[in-house]
Amino acid sequence: MQIIELLNEYAFGIAVPIGLVLVGIFYCIKLRAFHLRHPIVLIRSLFEKNRGDGVSPFRAVMLALAGTLGVGNIVGVASAIYLGGAGAVLWMWVSALCAMILKYAEIVLAILHRKRDKSGELYGGAMYYIRDFFASKKKNAFGAVLAGAFANLCIINAVSMGSMIQANAISSAFEGVWDISPMAVGIVLSVLTLAVSARGTGGIVKLTDLLVPVMSLGYVVLSMAIIIKNASALPSVMRDIIGSAFSTRSAASGAFGFLLSGAMRYGAMRGLLSNEAGCGTAPAAHAVSNTDSAAKQGIWGIFEVFVDTIVLCSMTAFVLLLGYESAAEHGGNFIMMTFSAYSRFLGGAAEIFMCLAVLFFGFATIVCWAHYGFVGVRYFSEKSSARRIFMIIYSISVLVGSVVSTDTVWQAADLAIGMMTVINLSMLVCMSGEVRCETEKFLRTAREKK
Repeated sequence: MQIIELLNEYAFGIAVPIGLVLVGIFYCIKLRAFHLRHPIVLIRSLFEKNRGDGVSPFRAVMLALAGTLGVGNIVGVASAIYLGGAGAVLWMWVSALCAMILKYAEIVLAILHRKRDKSGELYGGAMYYIRDFFASKKKNAFGAVLAGAFANLCIINAVSMGSMIQANAISSAFEGVWDISPMAVGIVLSVLTLAVSARGTGGIVKLTDLLVPVMSLGYVVLSMAIIIKNASALPSVMRDIIGSAFSTRSAASGAFGFLLSGAMRYGAMRGLLSNEAGCGTAPAAHAVSNTDSAAKQGIWGIFEVFVDTIVLCSMTAFVLLLGYESAAEHGGNFIMMTFSAYSRFLGGAAEIFMCLAVLFFGFATIVCWAHYGFVGVRYFSEKSSARRIFMIIYSISVLVGSVVSTDTVWQAADLAIGMMTVINLSMLVCMSGEVRCETEKFLRTAREKK
């Protein structure tokens, strides 16, 4: 356990944030910051219709957002601020700006290397472009091992972050607000998860297509009401964010101390946990899209990161910092910290709304990660029995997560997502030529349409 903590804190806690920034800068240079130079082209592409079978690009991004709009937006933000200070918020924003172009790149590769099964259903993920890349270099064995390792990590992360952590947040919310037994909540969640996941990708997409827009809009309205009402305090909050962003806390001064700062470590890691860009999970959601352009689907990934981190995580952070005196009373209980901050401004009704928000956010993430887990399992076996076994194990993990402490699970999730990110970032660099070619083709087509 101590080894995992050390890896998360000093290896992945430093390597992952730096890697995200460096590879993000690399791609900005490689693609000549096209997402900043051509905003109108990007926005226009989001409204273009696509022909063909499969899931629409919008529904694919709703599935991907379901995987990111969960604990990271509520519990993750609270834990980042509590552990890293207000400055962690700035590092969330930095990681998001770098993450946008990374998510674009990994989605482009997912579309270019996706597969179609015997029934004509589209599927794919990072493990497939990893395998294809090494196959093209005549290193099939190494590619199969690395892709298999990634698929295993995806399954581990599905059971830990996607299932147990989300279920624990939901059960903690219901116990804290309505004093409902975590076991009872866990049983209901487990049965619902089994019922939805049994319907396959189609059933999961239909549910996320309904839940994500509704819960996101409600969360934005509630948060904006608090922020606007307390607008006079925002300058002070911003000073706190910027002023503490570069604090090294107890670390040594200088560059090394900066890299060890709690603000950077927890801000970047919790930002990554929220938007998941660069770690290679979103490709499994976007690969099912019926898009006619890999670049166009990648642009939906940019939109995804913006909504998740720049909009929703920022709103949670501002409300927490505005009401931090109340939130601090629950220090360490991150879900109740957020509830307390919202309740300070909106009264008891806010707790009820936030409890429902955690339920919808969390359950959408649970069913989305069931899909990610299926993709990982599918890499090893196409048999329906393998899928059913995972489905049962996954549903049981939901129940377990509802009733046990998730401190160890958080460590496992951080380790898995850190390792996935290191592997995926390496592949993004190696395969950047494909991404650039696809981007240039997209921009040429966009210019011809003018």
